[in-house]
Amino acid sequence: MILVNNPGSSHVYSPLDHAPWHGITPTDLVFPFFLFAVGNAMAFVMPRLEAGGDAVFWKKVIKRTFLIWGIGIFLTWYPFSQYAGDHLVAKGWTWTVASGPLAGQILGIRILGVLARIALCYFFASIIIYYLKARGAFLVGVIFLLLYWMLTYTLGHAPDPYAMTTYFGNDVDRAILTPPHMYHGEEVNGIPYDFDPEGIMSTMTAIVNVIFGFLVGDFIRKRGQHAVEMEQPAVKGFELYQMLTILFVTAVAFLFIGYAWGLVFPINKKIWTSSYVCYTTGLAIIILSTMIYGIEIKKLKGWFTEFFNVFGKNALFIFAFSSFLPKTLWLIRWPTGVNANGATTYSDPWHWFAKLCSKLPGRPENGSLLFSICIILLFWSICYWMDKKKIYIKV
Repeated sequence: MILVNNPGSSHVYSPLDHAPWHGITPTDLVFPFFLFAVGNAMAFVMPRLEAGGDAVFWKKVIKRTFLIWGIGIFLTWYPFSQYAGDHLVAKGWTWTVASGPLAGQILGIRILGVLARIALCYFFASIIIYYLKARGAFLVGVIFLLLYWMLTYTLGHAPDPYAMTTYFGNDVDRAILTPPHMYHGEEVNGIPYDFDPEGIMSTMTAIVNVIFGFLVGDFIRKRGQHAVEMEQPAVKGFELYQMLTILFVTAVAFLFIGYAWGLVFPINKKIWTSSYVCYTTGLAIIILSTMIYGIEIKKLKGWFTEFFNVFGKNALFIFAFSSFLPKTLWLIRWPTGVNANGATTYSDPWHWFAKLCSKLPGRPENGSLLFSICIILLFWSICYWMDKKKIYIKV
């Protein structure tokens, strides 16, 4: 997420950018994999919550949900001001854009977003799993996928219910969130369009990524524990290989369903289609199974695994900080000249370094990628220092 959210310029290699609409790129795998991982982690936490009873469960889930969503609102609002020429003007719940392509338009704090979706998916998936258990959660997940397909097809506008401008969820978001509080990063014919890729209705299917992640994690937890209890090494090894075989077969089934479903309900991240959920779940299971085989069975550990390990120990914090830091640096700016309209132009540390990286010879994508890699190494250094100091920030 840090890599793709912080390019050095608009020149980005296609695998590091989202699919324009239908289709999928490696970048489109990051978010559903994160939700799948949330479900995996939930499988190891849920037994303790069940043992604690309803009071413990609701206290934990509600607290975590509001903390994650609150962090998202804070990062959207921060730094609570915008530049209007040489002066900072405070941003309220809504404000008028001072400059840029949206100048003069009334915008507001975006209510939904990446962290808000994580919070909502965690909240509803937790309730479904806690009260309906594994079988009930699987059934609800299937119902959500089929129901969303039906709603998208029947309530979408002609001629294509799966297009951005005809997607039925737009009407729901505009009615409940209102346009100023929606995402404004999409364009139709070069004009900004009110469409929220983390909208209300598509959250329904995103919840299923968490549910499927839980089911896979629960299966691994139970099978792994059973294998560990085996006294004979040969029997223990057989149990682990059998577990991985079942996971790989399940992954192939999900991939087939996702691909086949995608022929009539296209694989699409921005409206989080049901085929997209199945396809990304299949890929997530394959990657997780491969990691279990390599790391846990073949003991392939070293600097490569450690690199990712330090990120995982402060995942939510470093993701939030990767949004906080550039917004803070944007406040530190200096004049660089005058544009064709006679207005003063400015730069800041973040964009200055991006421009420096852009001087890398070759394609402009090279400089943009260099900037992203440097940012990754910066945040990794922070995570590494925190890990050495045993500082772990959790919600």
